[in-house]
Amino acid sequence: MKIVMFIINEVFGQGAIFLALIAMIGLLLQKKSASEVIRGTFMTAIGYMVLNVGTSLITDNSIDGLISAFNAMLPQAIEHTTRDIVTEYGTYIGISMLLAFIINILVAKFTKYKTVFLTGHMLSSFPFFFISAGVDAGLDGIPLLLVGIISTTAYLIIAPNLMRPIVKKVTGSDAFTIGHPTTCFSLLGAFIGSKFGNPEHSTENIKFPKGLAFLKEIPITGSLVIGLTYVVIYFVMKANGVDPSAVWGYGDQIFTYIFTHAMYFGVGLVIMLQGIRLEISEILAAFKGFSDKAVPNAIPALDCPTIFNYGPNALLIGFLTSMVTSIITIILTYGMFPTVVIPLTVTCFFEIGCASIVGNAYGGIRGCVLTAAVSGIIMVFLVGYGAYFFNNTVQPMLLSFGGQDFSLWGIIVGAISKLLVAIGL
Repeated sequence: MKIVMFIINEVFGQGAIFLALIAMIGLLLQKKSASEVIRGTFMTAIGYMVLNVGTSLITDNSIDGLISAFNAMLPQAIEHTTRDIVTEYGTYIGISMLLAFIINILVAKFTKYKTVFLTGHMLSSFPFFFISAGVDAGLDGIPLLLVGIISTTAYLIIAPNLMRPIVKKVTGSDAFTIGHPTTCFSLLGAFIGSKFGNPEHSTENIKFPKGLAFLKEIPITGSLVIGLTYVVIYFVMKANGVDPSAVWGYGDQIFTYIFTHAMYFGVGLVIMLQGIRLEISEILAAFKGFSDKAVPNAIPALDCPTIFNYGPNALLIGFLTSMVTSIITIILTYGMFPTVVIPLTVTCFFEIGCASIVGNAYGGIRGCVLTAAVSGIIMVFLVGYGAYFFNNTVQPMLLSFGGQDFSLWGIIVGAISKLLVAIGL
């Protein structure tokens, strides 16, 4: 069991190590030289970590202030008892993850469903949520473990295969797909874009006057938009009787605070996009060993930022649009759910941002905006009603992650778990 937990925690639980190991095996299967194997292994890990640094700059150093501002202005969730699921059911989570990944490999090898889920940190997140939903419903023992294994396996296989044609539409290539909890919103984006938009009017072809040509640079545009957002939120806090300096802790340096947070967004985008290019080039070259030797025609399912450079304007437009619609929805639905839903800034950027890129690929500017607007509304309801199935387990974590596949699949798994309990299992 110690060996199993080591593999779970030190390999699957560490994205850089996990992908580096996959790259190394793939290169060895291709009978590359020792030098090529070492280079490809290290560069895959470096690419992943560069991507993570860029992501952290955006979430922890740029939009973190927006999150704290929303938390300060909106009522907090009611007190409730939260169990430490990782401590109590860590073995269940680990076994579910490991068996689900093995089954995923076998399905990819012997069936037409060829995707292999390689988003390391999400490999553990899904069984965590599914086990939590089962615990909240009252399951334990073998029934709980089976729910975790079956639910995780189903997601690892179904979601990336659903995303495969969508990613091909966005990128023009079938080299990889997405393994990330943006699936439900991305499917929505493909539907909305194809029905209500025109892909010829892409967000990436927006024309700027000659004097504003600098706005074509998405890091500059992103920094300006985030800076302006901070200015607006500053005055909103003032109008609501909230002291911005107490929330943001900037002392008397408000200009410096807003400027640095805005710049971190642009810096994070530059680093993130560079990490994406590096990771994709390395992992795809290495993964060829799997698709040629071990798992014929296998397709890697990667993290959602891997398509960000195919629609950076759509990403930014989707982020801002979903922030507006989700906040309006939160205000209008106050008191409707068993908890208070806070603005889900990270979800708006990653999950809905990814879906907005899909909406743009299928329906241009209109597809992008409509996808983001509708997703922002749906997200609030998924989180709100999802709280019924995570009442005493991971409600704060659910709110933190937001209302995408975690909530949707969690609601489904929670409902099934409650049914199992009702019939005496």
